[in-house]
Amino acid sequence: MIAFSGYAQEKINRLDSISPISFLSTTYTGDTTAVPLVLENPLFYNYNFTYKKRLDSIQREIPLSYNEAVQRYIDVYAGRKEMMGKMLGLSEYYFPIFENALKAFNVPQELKYLPIIESSMNSHAISRVGATGLWQFMFSTARGYGLNMDNFVDERKDPIQASYAAAKYFKDAYAELGDWLLAIAAYNCGTGNVNRAIAKANSRDFWAIRPFLPLETRNYVPAFIAAIYVMNCPDKHQIKSQKSLFAIKTDTVQVSRFVSLTELAQAMSMEEEDLCTLNPSYKKKIVNGSTELPKRIIMPRVSLASFASIYEVLNDHTVDMSMQVVQASNDDRRLHKKHRESAEEKPAVSWHKVSAGQNLSTIADEYHVEVQDIKVWNKLKGNNLVPGQKLIVSKNSGISKRAETRSGKKYISYREKTGTTRSSGRL
Repeated sequence: MIAFSGYAQEKINRLDSISPISFLSTTYTGDTTAVPLVLENPLFYNYNFTYKKRLDSIQREIPLSYNEAVQRYIDVYAGRKEMMGKMLGLSEYYFPIFENALKAFNVPQELKYLPIIESSMNSHAISRVGATGLWQFMFSTARGYGLNMDNFVDERKDPIQASYAAAKYFKDAYAELGDWLLAIAAYNCGTGNVNRAIAKANSRDFWAIRPFLPLETRNYVPAFIAAIYVMNCPDKHQIKSQKSLFAIKTDTVQVSRFVSLTELAQAMSMEEEDLCTLNPSYKKKIVNGSTELPKRIIMPRVSLASFASIYEVLNDHTVDMSMQVVQASNDDRRLHKKHRESAEEKPAVSWHKVSAGQNLSTIADEYHVEVQDIKVWNKLKGNNLVPGQKLIVSKNSGISKRAETRSGKKYISYREKTGTTRSSGRL
């Protein structure tokens, strides 16, 4: 059975049950790749009273300070006219979703501008370290705030689910830090770094503790203020809104069975890619709804003429695939890199127990290594062996060298080190 409705407030019962912010990592994990780096200049030559006045006029709950750092980011974003035009177009679709979530947790509406600097409002954005989605959640933090990642879905990419999780995070961060700029800084680098900066500066003012924060976080808050300014004053900088795919009226459908987005797009006579763009969290283009846990599909409003074929896909078609749900593993690329480095630092060792009649030459031939290698690995000064003695006969460390005799010639082969992978945030 299906039910058509407009965007309704997402249920937040499971988010309310999450433990407070104290479980968050205290190490710096920020990675907001959308924030450009700017050079610091202690002298402020281009103070603009007009910009200051405009910021004052749009300020609500969050202080919108005006200073040299903010001015530099205003210059950056005001100069990116095409990008900010796209943000204006996307905001017509996303901002109502963000506002509903922020309102549900009674946190400032201005926070809706953060996904601009987090992800350029791209649900599929993935940072170097694995932060994912509009709000750039890291895996462990997303799990802590009730988001699900399995073989079918990554709710970090779900605009509604992720927005409620982000709103809950900000509520917790503000409860701990008591200041909105500090809470925003914590979203980038974690509460631990913010608290340490507070202790070093002996102040709870963001601009006072800013020099003690990670470089990215120092830029993060000024960039946020600048994004608010440009989004509210586009006409002052010749920035025009660009129409986006999302400039359509949509319906929300709750399904309690498996539904193919490919088949649904065909029934609606629309591009499959466009329907998947409206539903970015489904990994396999399959909506894995169930009676216990119905799933949401966002779709363009349908006409009565196409309702029958759409109804058939949603209620009668069978998806031929396994319905087993497998929870995803942590995709934090920093952890994977650490594990690889740890494995390289602690190479695997192979042992051999000496039998009667064996010598170093026969053992070296058996394991395709050099006699000298065995002597070095076992710190042997001579060639004498004792039956029952244990010898290290292989060390697979990083790049290992092995000499092999082929057609009377010696060849050197190398085992390459494991390559690194490419690497939001989020926390």
